[in-house]
Amino acid sequence: MGVTQVKTAKGAGEEAALESNLEGLENGTEPVGAREIASLTPMMRQYLETKALHPDTILFFRLGDFYEMFFEDAVRASELLQITLTARAKGSDKVPMCGVPYHSARRYIGRLIEQGLKVAICEQMEEPGNGPGIVRREVTRIITPGMVLDDEVLEPRASNFVAAVHWSERGFGAALLEASTGEFFSVEAPSAQDLVETLSRVEPRELLVPEGLKAAPEVGFLTSRLSRPPPVTEMEKAAFEPARATTYLRNHFAVASLEAFGLAEAPLATGAAGAALRYLKDTQKTPAAHVDRLSRLERAGHLLMDESSRSNLEVLKTLRDGARKGSLLGVLDRTATSMGGRKLARWLASPLCALPEIHARLDAVEELSGRSVWREELTTILKEVADLERLCGRLSLGAGNARDLRALGVSLTQLPRLGAALSRCSAPLLKALAGPLGALPELAELLTRAVVDEPPLTLKEGGLFRTGFHAELDQLVALSTSGKDYLLKLEAREKERTGISSLKIRYNKVFGYYIEITKANLHLVPKSGEYIRKQTTVGGERFITPELKEYEEKVLTAEEKRCALEFRLFEELRAQVVAAAPRIRSAAEAVATCDVLLSFARSAAEYGYTRPTVDDSDVLTITAGRHPVVERLLAAGDSFVSNDVRLDATDAQILVITGPNMAGKSTVMRQVALTVLMAQAGCFVPARAAHIGLCDRIFTRVGAADNLARGQSTFMVEMTETSHILHHATRRSLVILDEIGRGTSTFDGLSIAWAVAEHLHDKLGARTLFATHYHELVDLAREKPRVKNLCIAVKEQGGKVLFLRKLVPGGANRSYGIEVARLAGLPQEVVARARDILQNLESGELDEAGRPRVTHRKGSKVSAGQLGLFGGGETGPVAQAQGAPAVPAEHLKVLEALRSTALDTTTPLEALNLLARLQKELK
Repeated sequence: MGVTQVKTAKGAGEEAALESNLEGLENGTEPVGAREIASLTPMMRQYLETKALHPDTILFFRLGDFYEMFFEDAVRASELLQITLTARAKGSDKVPMCGVPYHSARRYIGRLIEQGLKVAICEQMEEPGNGPGIVRREVTRIITPGMVLDDEVLEPRASNFVAAVHWSERGFGAALLEASTGEFFSVEAPSAQDLVETLSRVEPRELLVPEGLKAAPEVGFLTSRLSRPPPVTEMEKAAFEPARATTYLRNHFAVASLEAFGLAEAPLATGAAGAALRYLKDTQKTPAAHVDRLSRLERAGHLLMDESSRSNLEVLKTLRDGARKGSLLGVLDRTATSMGGRKLARWLASPLCALPEIHARLDAVEELSGRSVWREELTTILKEVADLERLCGRLSLGAGNARDLRALGVSLTQLPRLGAALSRCSAPLLKALAGPLGALPELAELLTRAVVDEPPLTLKEGGLFRTGFHAELDQLVALSTSGKDYLLKLEAREKERTGISSLKIRYNKVFGYYIEITKANLHLVPKSGEYIRKQTTVGGERFITPELKEYEEKVLTAEEKRCALEFRLFEELRAQVVAAAPRIRSAAEAVATCDVLLSFARSAAEYGYTRPTVDDSDVLTITAGRHPVVERLLAAGDSFVSNDVRLDATDAQILVITGPNMAGKSTVMRQVALTVLMAQAGCFVPARAAHIGLCDRIFTRVGAADNLARGQSTFMVEMTETSHILHHATRRSLVILDEIGRGTSTFDGLSIAWAVAEHLHDKLGARTLFATHYHELVDLAREKPRVKNLCIAVKEQGGKVLFLRKLVPGGANRSYGIEVARLAGLPQEVVARARDILQNLESGELDEAGRPRVTHRKGSKVSAGQLGLFGGGETGPVAQAQGAPAVPAEHLKVLEALRSTALDTTTPLEALNLLARLQKELK
């Protein structure tokens, strides 16, 4: 976990920080090349002064066409970026140095950000040679893991939040800010664990905490519980102070009170929000006008999942490699825009618990899923819409260019078409989306009329605007690009006026434009004083006229004036975009919502999903349910075996699922949880029918994993997660437990599993799927009225086991682990030996002393007193040779009768009769 520090001191504090850092350099604390500052060149002193103000960053120092790095920055960057480390000067003045071309710096910056580092961009603020002294340079922005705006660095379909966290004995407050889109949320939580559940929804890329608290236990807990631990940045404590943050936020939003943002009685969240916004403005050096709203995240309206549950269900990424493909998100993401892709991820990470909103989404999906022509029309329009959120964000923060304006203009022209298409829909949610899409026609027309189809990447090259957009610009462009035509016409006119056929208009860098006349024609030069002698040459004279002089001044300054005017016009357009940022954000929200609903509809139509019934009951019934991801990954020709599941709080609250390894127990349980998640996100589900009573939380305890960094074994992790479930589950929760107790001894594990199941039944009442290899747990159904047994059917045929993947009533009495081992490729002799041992362990044959007999193996000479793993009954020459008596035939008959008895279906009276008969046989 990388930890860095940001100073936000101003004025005298900034000077003190500078002096302190310069003293450090002079005293030799700089890791590379300590030296007297006064002995360096003015440019190097300028570098060191700038670096001293930003000590926790890699400083990209602009020198001409390169960003250069020096000293320790150069050494570090050259290693991380795999670029050549050189040196400035030689001998004792040698300074480590490396650099990257400014036009390709984005990819290098991206690689440094991926390492959790920060990059300060120091630009030249004036052209070289415009005055005495060195070029003035300033840090124009600081790029951090949570403050990335470049679309080449950002993941288009993933959010990039920075999280500010503040806490006290009252609890925790946090703010989530997405710099590239302007999304801004606040939240208060009673505990660190509750806060982790919120943070894990968005996976923040950077964590802001008060200065001096980077090593606090609370920070360690938060970062260690997130799947991608973010780097931690310290800010001055005053930035988190609620009163100061309140003033800062009120000034930014121009409001008299924060009550509308839900922060009137939330001091911790207010402090965190103020710090997050201040961090954005300090690093990007802009007013951040696109951050125009702040929303309070409430836990009550959403289905909650902790990070472990979301990870186990592979909702957003796979467990194996963290990839999007192979996850639920990868299957359902049919979105046409990056905005839609990000919103879809948020909907799946935080499904709804409010029935009206769920039904509104399902109504919209139902309408779109039944209209393939409409879906294609909407998809075609959406494909023409760029990432409005991030375009607006870059332009608002001063990081955008003319290409962003062009993309924004083209996208805005598509919005009325999209709005008109949605207005034809009958679903209220779809009709409501049409409103914000028609609010920007003037801006769309202005941008498309102003900016050329393919503007240059940089703003200093010119060529940004269309001909006819601005009269003065057209004139300057004509002068800088069409001057040759003008000079040819002027030359022809002067030839005709003077009668000098050899007259030439020429140009050189020293004298500029001039008229050249040979000596033989000097007598024809007009005597009116128009022709002013400029230079005498061997072959003639060079003259200048007032008209040519005026033209020269226009041409020589036209390019400079053109670029300056184009930049001013760009800034004016950018200002209009910033002014329209709230309307653009609202339109982007509507586009993203439409895109997600359309993605759900396409999935429903193409994958054969059905609309679930979602209500406030405690019923969870799925008919012919399928796993949404597994069925999509099956090879061609294979079909997924569907299963029925019924859970309710009165009859079948807990389903104990037994069956062999590889039979599909985990798949069935996960598909139930994913079906609930999809239904409450507003999506159709992979089933013939589904009735989903609202769940407030989904818990999963699946698989074996350790956390050695926290000193936790596999079993400790298992018990910690189980404990979390038992402390937080409610009657409305869905609990998925897979192999509880497998990390310890058989008796310990069975005892824990039984006790956990009893607690869920007697105390919590949560709907639970409980998969186990402890076949003894099927007896719970006899003890507890709301426990039912299910098992995965298998078929033994020709000495082999066929996994039927079908869930049927009843309990399994075998695990078929040896068959799975055989399929995995264990050596045949190991498999055969395992079968021998299993057969004798299952037979339970004992000698007269009550010890297990040795397993029969040809030629073995093993003592009868060995441990039970090798015990078993022998009745033949081997046993007799070792002195062990043969087992009487009547004893074998009794054992066989016990083995063949179906205890699940035996009544108490039948059991007593059986015991009486067996006792009689033994006598």
